[in-house]
Amino acid sequence: MSSVTVTRKAVDVDGRPASYLTADGPDGLADRPAVLLLHGTYWSRVWLPVLAELAAAGLRPVAVDLPGLGRSAGELDAETATVPALADWVRRFAAAVGADEPLLVAGHDIGGAVAQHLAVGGDTEVARLALVNSVTYDSWPVPGVERFRDPEVVAATTVEELLTARRTAVTAALGRPAAEEEISEYLDPWRSRRVGRSWMALAGAADNRYTLDLVPALRRSAMPKLLVWGEDDGFQGIAYAERFAEEMPLTELVRVPNAGHIPMENDAEAVAAALSAFFAPHGA
Repeated sequence: MSSVTVTRKAVDVDGRPASYLTADGPDGLADRPAVLLLHGTYWSRVWLPVLAELAAAGLRPVAVDLPGLGRSAGELDAETATVPALADWVRRFAAAVGADEPLLVAGHDIGGAVAQHLAVGGDTEVARLALVNSVTYDSWPVPGVERFRDPEVVAATTVEELLTARRTAVTAALGRPAAEEEISEYLDPWRSRRVGRSWMALAGAADNRYTLDLVPALRRSAMPKLLVWGEDDGFQGIAYAERFAEEMPLTELVRVPNAGHIPMENDAEAVAAALSAFFAPHGA
């Protein structure tokens, strides 16, 4: 589709603005199948490189900022930052943006845990599930996140210290040289104390039982599943993806060579092509 533009919009969820990135064109995308794109320890920015191509494939991509994170309002706490609570919030967000069930869902990082919970952990109906360098099984929390489970660490962490820690994580996750302008753009939300507190609540609530408990249901599920994985990920190793693809029915693994934890930033074309083929109307 020509003249596709990426825009940021907001919708009310639980009385607060929920921010999301989407793609639009001269004819609009409202009548197209919505694909919910969920982030984890980053924000909706991770999906930016693939939004236009997903729209060109006939989809309505919706990359949401979870509550209290990215550009969304609110603030997470120990209860609202858990995977089940976030999955419930995403279900309400989906209704607010007109994404009808059965949903099409993709999740990156901890957003993949939320996506898995939506798919098989509750009452939400999901038609197709894609995981992009996602947490699975007991692959998480990684050390850089796990330390924020300590309340003393959280209480002692300043905005500057959190920014330094996230800079290290973002630089490693990009898996390629990045200009300061790009890194600064990724880091921008964490300059807010509110967002920093929400992020540390998300980190503190990180618990692999939320994915381990879903394994039996995923093994029984006849829902089509797609794994898109940067092969050089130092956070979520591809061995976990290989295990998931072997154990879970109707699962395809697409490897992205020379790509790290955010493969959208290393080979946007390959990631967009895999997601488009999986979610596009002709393949649903």
